[in-house]
Amino acid sequence: MNTTMTTTKNDKKGSDQQLAHSNGSNGSKQEVTGSVFTPRFDIWEGDDELILYGDLPGVDPNHLDIHFENRQLTVHGRVSRRCGGDGYLYSEYGVGDFHRTFTVGESINADAINATLKDGVLTLHLPKADEAKSRRIEVNVA
Repeated sequence: MNTTMTTTKNDKKGSDQQLAHSNGSNGSKQEVTGSVFTPRFDIWEGDDELILYGDLPGVDPNHLDIHFENRQLTVHGRVSRRCGGDGYLYSEYGVGDFHRTFTVGESINADAINATLKDGVLTLHLPKADEAKSRRIEVNVA
């Protein structure tokens, strides 16, 4: 069974801009100013679940906010610089706020979603609801 999934991402990597983020729980908006970058994600679909793998090197789990509401999965967080000061000769490492939103066109069991962060990789398991799982239809002989 193929799943429809779309993604919204920021096309201006490392640019200074404002981003309004809805935290999902009470609908309030949080304004973020400064460098905003877009982490990369891989999406895998199995018969029973969707799995998202996100590259988030240097992310502190305490600065990671994940919400699933109305078929929208939102990942928001912050990455701090590893070294302070002006001594950088060259920097490609994404620091600042990041934000990704995925629209999932599949019925997901929201209560069973889980996330792990290990070695800079965020793994999100989105189990499919029973009605979205593929099933074999028995053929009755008349």
